[in-house]
Amino acid sequence: MGERNALRVRLERLVREFAKFGAVGGVGLLVDLGVFNLVRHLTDIPVVRASIVATVVAIGFNYLGFRYFTYRDRDKSRRTKELSLFFLFSLVGLVIQSGVLYAATYGFGWDSPLQSNIFKFLGIGIATLFRFWSYRTWVFRALPAREAVQTAESFLGQRQPQPDKVSG
Repeated sequence: MGERNALRVRLERLVREFAKFGAVGGVGLLVDLGVFNLVRHLTDIPVVRASIVATVVAIGFNYLGFRYFTYRDRDKSRRTKELSLFFLFSLVGLVIQSGVLYAATYGFGWDSPLQSNIFKFLGIGIATLFRFWSYRTWVFRALPAREAVQTAESFLGQRQPQPDKVSG
């Protein structure tokens, strides 16, 4: 019974984390698409380059949201390493989403504003799956001692008190 409850607690924690990640990511998506469309329509920058500019702006916004909202309770002692890994994995995500847009635009000739937004959105979706896994696994790591304490408290909370035996 204790293992099932511990699994439920871990699953609930993961769902809350995913919801916070989604909230920050949702606003980041609006930033990304907004900047993309502004750059695309106000400049002569080609579509994939406009996407890269927009994604870089969104990456900066997302870091602040993830560090100070989604993962604010995570280890903060390795900030330089955290930033380096965040930008490395963000760069991989940028390559994934730009690759989708590049293939649609230059491989298939789908370059209308609607098509560009659809494939940018699709690329963001695919890259987001990678980012969620990499950020939670490598960038914003849980504090080991805190997790151990929470697991122990969960385990101890499940134990039923034993009646004292009176010896005669």
